[in-house]
Amino acid sequence: MTPQATQRIAFLGCGSMNESILAGLLAAGLDPALVTATVRRAERAAELRRRHGIEALATAEDDGANVAAVRNADVVVLGVKPVGIVPLAREVSPALEPTAVVLSVAAAVSIAMIEAALPAGQPVIRSMPNTPSRLGRGVLSISAGTSAGPELMAQARELLRPAGTVVEIPEAQVDALSAISGSGPAYAFYLAEAMAAAGEELGLDPALAELIARETVAGAGFMLAEEGADATALRRAVTSPNGTTQSAIEAFDKLGLAHIVTAGAQSATARAAAITRELAGPPSA
Repeated sequence: MTPQATQRIAFLGCGSMNESILAGLLAAGLDPALVTATVRRAERAAELRRRHGIEALATAEDDGANVAAVRNADVVVLGVKPVGIVPLAREVSPALEPTAVVLSVAAAVSIAMIEAALPAGQPVIRSMPNTPSRLGRGVLSISAGTSAGPELMAQARELLRPAGTVVEIPEAQVDALSAISGSGPAYAFYLAEAMAAAGEELGLDPALAELIARETVAGAGFMLAEEGADATALRRAVTSPNGTTQSAIEAFDKLGLAHIVTAGAQSATARAAAITRELAGPPSA
């Protein structure tokens, strides 16, 4: 795999996460002519062609779409639901170039499970992105498979960089990272929903409450994105002694908001581990 303009990429499955990565790469200058995507429905394939100018194939119309997509591809991104990752890897295995990197963005599917479905020595990298990748503001982890050395990892980092911040972590930490960055956008959206509901309770027009909650959460995110930003310092700067914000923060602390967030992240991590066990099936005798 090389981060060159001539690199051919196949996206197998193009739901919200894979499309987020795709959009980030295209926005950074990736030539749409070098991209092939596969989806199940013909309508979705037409939508992708119209929206991004890429080649998109529908598996409902062509049983060989996935195999056709990976031929001559330098990078193959597996982005179907977790339960379909291993069968998909088996399906395309015979058509893969020996040097093609298989990049999985599926939660809960281990590198070992994917490698077992592919030819020996096929480079595999596991990534956990999040949806802001479509704006170039994502967080994308990369974890190395047994045949993905430092050079391939460096190239994967460069490939994914247009979609956001790329961090390299051991696979053992993927579930924890997913609980923060993978699920994290939903936490922020949930906060915006709760703030809008609070505004409505305080007598604001529902549409106005939704608008100001949405823009406030988005604006705070922009502040956090500034170089050198620190969440604690930013919070303290807004929290005047004995002021209204301090009163709100004290109420949050009394109700244990920080512990609630931790409990949610722990629950997400535990669920990811449980799904991995379910997908792996019963241990061999």
